[in-house]
Amino acid sequence: MNFLKKRSYFKNAVKRSISSSPSKVRIYEVGPRDGLQNESKFVPTEIKIELIKKLANAGLKDIESASFVSPKWVKQMSDGQEVMKNIDRVPGVNYPVLVPNLKGYQLAKQCNVEEVAIFPAGSEGFSQKNLNCSVEEGLRRFKEVADQAVKDGLRVRGYVSCVVGCPYDGPINPKVIAKITDELFSMGCYEVSLGDTIGVGTAGSVRKLLREVVKTAPPEKLALHFHDTYGQGLANLLAGLEFGITTVDSSISGLGGCPYARGASGNLATEDLVYFLYGLGVNTDIDLVKLIEAGRYISNFLGKPTESKVNRAIGDRFKNHKDVVQMASCAI
Repeated sequence: MNFLKKRSYFKNAVKRSISSSPSKVRIYEVGPRDGLQNESKFVPTEIKIELIKKLANAGLKDIESASFVSPKWVKQMSDGQEVMKNIDRVPGVNYPVLVPNLKGYQLAKQCNVEEVAIFPAGSEGFSQKNLNCSVEEGLRRFKEVADQAVKDGLRVRGYVSCVVGCPYDGPINPKVIAKITDELFSMGCYEVSLGDTIGVGTAGSVRKLLREVVKTAPPEKLALHFHDTYGQGLANLLAGLEFGITTVDSSISGLGGCPYARGASGNLATEDLVYFLYGLGVNTDIDLVKLIEAGRYISNFLGKPTESKVNRAIGDRFKNHKDVVQMASCAI
């Protein structure tokens, strides 16, 4: 490709991205669950509750707060019931939880939850490691959960992990992910989140994936869930926005990782995501100053620096959210 053709290609790519940017994006915060589950230092119940409170105060409306998996496998999430029974629920804020099976669902149901999430894998290797069963068997288990939740009047969200690549099986065929996504919708899921669990995706591979998935699922019912292992999270998000997807999962301070995906880093940082979206002129209704404070709160407890570049760069420089938005959009 010569210079003129390259320049034209990239110019048109930028135009597509800008023209396809939605007016508003829904951010689905997964920090208290996905963000903390892989931390070796146990986070006490009261710290988790305070983190959830700070995230809600910052304006987040969807905060995944706990997981009802076996404490034998994920000790960090062993206090799920205590967390859910003691959080101060803000009107208009959704506090979903992750459940692996009917036993976990029954425990969650005792906590007056309104939404549960189920999480089949997109590869056989990861399904065996994460769920100790095949993909097909995992889907059968999750259908039992979904059937009961729908019967009980709860919302059900679906996750598909390893949608681009698997640490055990390598690259994943997009048609496989499209089929699993379709099955989750047939179970009654109101939304399916596509997770790049090990963060190997690029804008190119994400586009290939979404071309297949949107054949069976409308973009408005899909969400994007990117781990930032290779620093591709925001680029992958931009590719997803081109397809009309307007829900994005992220984790405060870039926390995250999976016990069964060695080497995978945390999720796309919520602070970086919000700053990025305000730069595009996309409204999130989130106070970035309060969000940064929440990120510093949990990072300080864990005794490690935040993984959010925006959090590191801004620090204590701003007290007014509008000033940060002005900087993000380069407004004069």
